[in-house]
Amino acid sequence: MGCHGQEDQKLALVATSDDGFDWLEDSISLLAADIDLGGSYGWWCDPLPAQQQDDIGSVVAQTLSPPAPQTTSSPLAHASPSIASTAVSSPSTEPSSKKRKSPTHRVSGHSSSNQRRRAEQERPSGGGSKKGGSKGGGAGSDRDARWAEQLLSPCAVAVEARNLSRVQHLFYVLGELASFSGDANHRLAAYGLRALSLRLPAAVGPAAAAAVKVPDCECPTPSFAGAEPRLFRASLIKFNEVSPWFALPNALANAAIAQLAASTRGAADAPRPLHLVDIGVSHGVQWPTLLESLTRVPAGRAPPSVRLTVVGTPPVTPFSASPPGYDFSPHLLRYAKSINLDLEISRAASLDSAHGLCGPDEALVVCLQFRLGHVTTEERTDILWRVKDLKPDLVVLSELDVGGGNGNSAACEFTARLELLWRFLESTSAAFKGRDGEDRRLIEAEAGTAVAVTAAGDHGREGWRERMMAAGFEEAPFGGEAVESARSLLRKYDNGWEMSTAAAATGGGGAVALRWKGHPVSFCSLWRPA
Repeated sequence: MGCHGQEDQKLALVATSDDGFDWLEDSISLLAADIDLGGSYGWWCDPLPAQQQDDIGSVVAQTLSPPAPQTTSSPLAHASPSIASTAVSSPSTEPSSKKRKSPTHRVSGHSSSNQRRRAEQERPSGGGSKKGGSKGGGAGSDRDARWAEQLLSPCAVAVEARNLSRVQHLFYVLGELASFSGDANHRLAAYGLRALSLRLPAAVGPAAAAAVKVPDCECPTPSFAGAEPRLFRASLIKFNEVSPWFALPNALANAAIAQLAASTRGAADAPRPLHLVDIGVSHGVQWPTLLESLTRVPAGRAPPSVRLTVVGTPPVTPFSASPPGYDFSPHLLRYAKSINLDLEISRAASLDSAHGLCGPDEALVVCLQFRLGHVTTEERTDILWRVKDLKPDLVVLSELDVGGGNGNSAACEFTARLELLWRFLESTSAAFKGRDGEDRRLIEAEAGTAVAVTAAGDHGREGWRERMMAAGFEEAPFGGEAVESARSLLRKYDNGWEMSTAAAATGGGGAVALRWKGHPVSFCSLWRPA
């Protein structure tokens, strides 16, 4: 059986299994330091043929050139169908195995030859090296080749400036080039176009927005909330297996929690019960590895019990929703019982509700992971103060390192999120080795919702550091063992990934940053009440 066939068979087994231990065991094994995650995660897409890249570049250059003097012609005159169609014409032949089977993934009504061309662009190269990626290069890593951003960023500026003729012109060109199943550029164009179409009414007013003809840009793949529960579970496991996007911050958090649990003492010098308050996006996948590690803590130092409280606040954000019918609690409880660990799971609608669940002698850890970056400034401040009121022993903060762009405008914030989505799509293409399966499409559809979110600017890792200090927290260091374990884990993924540590205010071993091809993606940091 070929490489792709083996992966598809494995996914099918996970997706159809009724046994909760399947995904729990996979969650543990994918982060085990002595397990090789399966080889060739460094494949990358072939670059566009030179003529096709030149043709698309020509359209982008014509689109972004200074407009001609105003005439009575239609706003679409600058981007005629003949220009766009010529620019994206496809090669005449292609291996039949690479043809797209779902034309509904196209944004607009392109010819089937356009769709086959995009499938050819997504074809992995012939090499099978696990470390095939490049930190400084790879297909599309050069900003000059990232034509989708060159169209989407000025379109966001035009939306903010209420320049409807410019918006219409760019919408037309984007609609001709975008595809939810092409290479990273085509996918970015599709998700960006959809995000801008959703932002348009609020930016220019409903009446003005109604005058703009928006290309059909509805994503054919549902996001997390509309997914089938078994596919949702299987996709989460697979994504964590092939990409460190969430897996590395989760591993760092677990290492810090295990260290706290083994070192904290209560009355009569006895180990304290461990209480985890989960405000994150792991949907249970993070915790089996932690529970297993607690069973390896020497006798007399392990926590006598573990309580997990899943909090439903803040509002639903990208990657935080789950489909109706998905509940990891029964499976996690069964697993805990199988390893003789006393586990209790509860859910709280808000942090106020969680406050009443905290015991007086517990070692309390609050995990704030990838949720606060998508809410307003006021909501962030309120949540951080409520977290501090819980009097936690440790707070784990993991967030995307979005930055604020070159300004504070909505267009700058959109461009910063667009940049991060590019890194997600490019790294995910490498992680899945170019394979366009249901699991990849589901994960990307959820990631694509992030550019449609209008939230406060993050201003990067330093901005979060200032925010945490203002809320009354002080930064704590990671242990050297946790950092080295994370480095070991990262070596199992494409070598486009790298991590770095920053000095904590208390001296050494501060936040751990995750980067893709030298560009920031996220960070994980530890905090305690000052």
